[in-house]
Amino acid sequence: MAPVPTPEPFDPDRYRSAATHYERGRVPYAPALIRRVAEVTGLGSQHRVLDLGCGPGPLARRFASLAREVIAIDPTPEMLTAARTLAAEATNIRFLAGSSYDIGPALGHFHLVVMGRSFHWMDRVDTLKRLNQMIEPAGALALFHDSAPAVPANAWQKLWHDIRERYEPNTGPHQHDPNWIRHEAILLDSPFARMESFGVIERRAIDVEILVQRALSMGSTSPAYLGEKTATMVAEIRAALADVREEVVETSALVAWRSDSR
Repeated sequence: MAPVPTPEPFDPDRYRSAATHYERGRVPYAPALIRRVAEVTGLGSQHRVLDLGCGPGPLARRFASLAREVIAIDPTPEMLTAARTLAAEATNIRFLAGSSYDIGPALGHFHLVVMGRSFHWMDRVDTLKRLNQMIEPAGALALFHDSAPAVPANAWQKLWHDIRERYEPNTGPHQHDPNWIRHEAILLDSPFARMESFGVIERRAIDVEILVQRALSMGSTSPAYLGEKTATMVAEIRAALADVREEVVETSALVAWRSDSR
């Protein structure tokens, strides 16, 4: 059994100043990946979806057309404002202020719970215990992520990361901690121990302004965290990466079901 991890301190303000940069800067999840997750989980128009830590709502918007209702929750007011604006035409998404500490059976039952780059900020053990009361017997949860394969088209990635690391405060991502416990280990010790991983690799057009927005959308290099150093970092990214035109990305989902569900 994996040791019980120490949760990250809850900080609802972490992404306040990053919210306006998130939608343009972050890597979008591939439509084929969304369809694949819906297929393998048996998601249908009669089902409900919970998007936990929804940010500006990219997953909520994409699953809304595949489900009866989507409940999307985030603790940051600025993220919810952006999410409501971007989803203005969707009639079956309900955005709520809150965190993983606020969820429970009062929200009802869900066939699918999705999290996009948010599970690592939560008390993962507590969250899974809560979700076990909320996910339907045949339901599942899906953890979405993106990464950059080590291919020649991504050679610029190291320089972008190096620039960010020079400016970010001494609060580096906890995933870099050698004692960090992977999501898979946490899930194996939870009711949701049957897992499958799905991924889509794509070549996408990109420019330096997207890379600027991406840096500002990160919690550790958001304008609020960098303060007066923000403009200097932005200028350095623009000067160093002006010629970037493409990237190769993998968007992926780790889907987990209860061990006794088939």
